[in-house]
Amino acid sequence: MERMEDDKPKQKVTLYLLYCVSTAVIGSLQFGYNTGVINAPEQKLRRFFHNVSMERYGEPFSPGTNTIVWSFSVAIFSVGGMVGSFSVGAVVNKFGRRKSMLLSNILALLGAALMGLSSLSQSFEMVIVGRLIIGVFCGLCTGLTPMYVGEISPTALRGAFGTLHQLGVVIGILVAQIFGLEFLLGSDALWPLLLALTALPAVLQSVMLIFCPESPRYLLIVLNQEEEARKALVRLRNSEDVSDDIQEMREEGMKMAMEKKVTILELFRSPNYRQPIIIAIILQLSQQLSGINAVFYYSTDIFDTAGITQPIYATIGTGVVNTVFTVVSLFLVERAGRRTLHLIGLGGMAISALLMTISLSLVETNQSISYLAIVAVFAFVASFEMGPGPIPWFIVAELFSQGPRPAAMAISGFSNWTANFLVGLSFPKLKELCGPYVFIIFMIFLIVFFIFTFLRVPETKGRTFDDIAQGFTASAAKPSHSPVPEAVVVGLPESKEPAPVSPTEKVPMVDLPSEKP
Repeated sequence: MERMEDDKPKQKVTLYLLYCVSTAVIGSLQFGYNTGVINAPEQKLRRFFHNVSMERYGEPFSPGTNTIVWSFSVAIFSVGGMVGSFSVGAVVNKFGRRKSMLLSNILALLGAALMGLSSLSQSFEMVIVGRLIIGVFCGLCTGLTPMYVGEISPTALRGAFGTLHQLGVVIGILVAQIFGLEFLLGSDALWPLLLALTALPAVLQSVMLIFCPESPRYLLIVLNQEEEARKALVRLRNSEDVSDDIQEMREEGMKMAMEKKVTILELFRSPNYRQPIIIAIILQLSQQLSGINAVFYYSTDIFDTAGITQPIYATIGTGVVNTVFTVVSLFLVERAGRRTLHLIGLGGMAISALLMTISLSLVETNQSISYLAIVAVFAFVASFEMGPGPIPWFIVAELFSQGPRPAAMAISGFSNWTANFLVGLSFPKLKELCGPYVFIIFMIFLIVFFIFTFLRVPETKGRTFDDIAQGFTASAAKPSHSPVPEAVVVGLPESKEPAPVSPTEKVPMVDLPSEKP
């Protein structure tokens, strides 16, 4: 992709592009905030459930019932996320990318209002329903944000901008951890405000979206509004010369016109889509079954078990490490590549999980080893943000062309949220059964995902959406004799019934020779 890298209109990062990307990433921040916000006020919410029970029934919930209500309040967020993520495809096809983000903020405001007024209304049900609605909103965000960012970004910068989704998530988690401190909003009186604070970024994003364009790809390929797409690209690139972008979209549009509409079932039935959708699902599972949300949801408890006297501050330290290494991956993703970073992250997490197991199992006999627990958790989180954190979200958008992309985002997002729900629900029980050895389970998963990534996941760095899709079409048309992912992207094979491609001949994408502009 030498020519593309030398193309000034393609490479130029404009203030307006940064504005639009930043606006979309507010949705990512919302996802992170609502993931992390429930951790700090746990004891306050448990007391609230206790008080409501006393007022209504004249007796408190039993410890078991209180734990069930609390667990349900945490887990219902993921149920909402499953519904929201599965709805992404239908919503964006009907309303477009920009309008979908605007409409989803209505859910954020509704959920925030329910949670914020729950204490005043003496209703724990309002907390649960509010968390469910916020979950639906966040499920939509996990599909809408990477899709919009990927479609407005220049090809050569798509990976770096795609990482911003995860940066928004980790900043949201860190903000929630800080605001959740006792002397800020984590008190018995102010926890409803802590939960309702999600309304502010929703209002801010809604105002900022007014000045953002619709995705040029959606305008040209789906609505066939080439002039509107051109205007949007001219503003985003700050250049009148957007012919390369328009040509790429035309080619993808022509290919789409020759294909029938791609449904969710078709993703699994068609050999052209089966391999990328399996990769997309496995990558999303590698993010959640790595055990990262077990660390996020129960980090305070983990540090407490390790003998840390002020576990909440160690948890905030985790959030800082989280943010710093997401920024590091932002600069590395277009240099090292997606596949390499994902492998490094999975390997680092597996080693860290082993260290966590050792430190938590020995801390009772040797208190000084509690520092190893902190180092292991920090290394676990840092490794996560190098690869498994940011890459699964935006690589899904890269693996599919415009037609199947919404359905693929819905399926992969649903897989992520389902795994999130199962981990959140099962980790406390697994921790009770396995004790300090619980992270061995996640270590085994990490090793399996490392092997799969090494054998099956292709590199997508610097390649157009259509190039990547053609690579999978080629792989589906020709029996593969090697599991190495490079086989996916070697030229198009001969086939009796080749998949429809654009009339413009393209060079297969792996290592292209330098090409003078």
